[in-house]
Amino acid sequence: MQRVSGLLSWTLSRVLWLSGLSEPGAARQPRIMEEKALEVYDLIRTITPEKPSTLEELEVVSESCVEVQEINEEEYLVIIRFTPTVPHCSLATLIGLCLRVKLQRCLPFKHKLEIYISEGTHSTEEDINKQINDKERVAAAMENPNLREIVEQCVLEPD
Repeated sequence: MQRVSGLLSWTLSRVLWLSGLSEPGAARQPRIMEEKALEVYDLIRTITPEKPSTLEELEVVSESCVEVQEINEEEYLVIIRFTPTVPHCSLATLIGLCLRVKLQRCLPFKHKLEIYISEGTHSTEEDINKQINDKERVAAAMENPNLREIVEQCVLEPD
C-alpha cells in the first residue's frame, strides 16, 4: 500500500509539473534550504566561548538548531535556536552575540537573522532573546572594547 501511495504521489507531482501547475524549482527548494542551513551550522559550530571547547563540542548548537527559510529569491531568514549548557548559564548572552557577529560577517548570502535560546532551557531566556535580537543593544554591546575583544576571540577560526 505504501509503495502504491508513493507511486501515486510521484505520478501526481509529475503531471502537475508537466502541466505547468507546479514550478520546476519547487522540488529543489527543500534541498537548497538544507544546504544553506548546513552552511550556517558550519560557521557557528566552531565558536569558542569556553576555550578550548566549541559550541558543537559543548552541544550548545547542532545541525537541527538551524533553520533557513526563503524570504524571496535573493534573501533568506536564518533562525538559530541554541541550548545553553545549564539553565543559569552566564555565557548565554555572549553566545548569542557571538552567533550574530559571526553570521553577519561570514554569511555569503543576504539574510535576516533571528537567534533564540531553545524554549525552557534558560532561566532568563525571554530577556536574553530580546537583547540578542535588538540591533541597538547589539551595537551598544559591540562598542564596549572589552566585550568586543572577547567576542573577537570567540569567533576566530581555529587553525
